[in-house]
Amino acid sequence: MISILHIIKKWRWQHGQLNMKLMMVGLILLLCNGCATILTADPAYGKVPISYMGNKSYCKEIPRVYSGVMHNLCMLYGEPGPHVNSGARPGAVTYILFDTALSFAADTIIIPYTATQQARKGNIKVN
Repeated sequence: MISILHIIKKWRWQHGQLNMKLMMVGLILLLCNGCATILTADPAYGKVPISYMGNKSYCKEIPRVYSGVMHNLCMLYGEPGPHVNSGARPGAVTYILFDTALSFAADTIIIPYTATQQARKGNIKVN
C-alpha cells in the first residue's frame, strides 16, 4: 500500500525538479537577451546600435560572420567618456570578456547562416 506521505514526497521532488528546469530556462533566456550574437544575428533593417554607457562606437559597419565578437570589440572602440580618466566599470569589462567568449562559441555554431547572409546582404551598419 502506498502511503499519502510517500506520494507527497514524490510530488514535491518532481515539482521541485520542474521548478529548477523552469528557472534554468528563464536564466538562459535572460542571458540571451543581452548576448551580442543574438543582437546581431538578424538585426532589424540591417542596422545595429552599439554604445557603451551612452557613448557611440566609432565602428561604421561590422561583418555578419562573427558579428557578436565584432559587436563587443566595437563597444570598446568608441567615444571617450565625459569625465577625465573615468575608465570603465570593472563589472562591465568582465561582462564584455565573458560575452565575447560565449559569442565566439555561438558565432561559430551559426557560421553557415551568417556566411549566406553576408553574401546576400553584406555588412551590418552600426549606429
